Amino acid sequence: MSSSLKPLVLHAHTTGPNPIKIAIALEKLGLPYSVKLWEFGDDSENGLKGSKFLAINENGRVPALEDPNTGVVSWESGAIMNYIRRKYDTNNQLGPQGKSEQDIVDFEKWEYFLLTTLGPMTGQTNWYRHYNETKNEDALNRYVAQTHRCYQVLEGQLKKTDGDSILPGGYTAVDAHYEPWVRQHAYAELSLDDYPLVSKWLKKYGETAEVKAAYKKIQDAAS
Repeated sequence: MSSSLKPLVLHAHTTGPNPIKIAIALEKLGLPYSVKLWEFGDDSENGLKGSKFLAINENGRVPALEDPNTGVVSWESGAIMNYIRRKYDTNNQLGPQGKSEQDIVDFEKWEYFLLTTLGPMTGQTNWYRHYNETKNEDALNRYVAQTHRCYQVLEGQLKKTDGDSILPGGYTAVDAHYEPWVRQHAYAELSLDDYPLVSKWLKKYGETAEVKAAYKKIQDAAS
């Protein structure tokens, strides 16, 4: 990647999986970037609901990405990932490994399954497990069951590669999307014992250079 690029700015906080997936993609492409951490709350200078951050992302959520090379500001992790791919992934390190319409659709359906289903179900499990002020076992059990169902679906897909990558042919942005969310199984107090290929994939992908560097980058920003 050109050394003349100005560093992109990834807006994140110290917890939560969505900024990590973007950091993984940036690391994979060798793009220069800095991490700006925000706090929960409505503090005008530092809060996700404060006026300064809301000027970047009206939804008051991370991640958001500012690209000083193009002037583009993006938010929502799927939109950010697709922007990075369109603008900077000239060697297709993150995109579908084949060129057929089926290859493209397979990439998109697994991306959307994370964005619309596995991620939200895991998030709700965490909410009712750790944060809801009033215990609601019915709600918790529903989301636990749905998260396990997602793991079962992912386990079936990983049979196609014996747990090596979510899509046949190697790692893509789909793996980056899933890694931080599947890693949340421990925080959600969910076991992967019934999903050996999910466990195998998570361990293997988690040891790649780009994943390790992404976590370190955000940890370093917090220190």
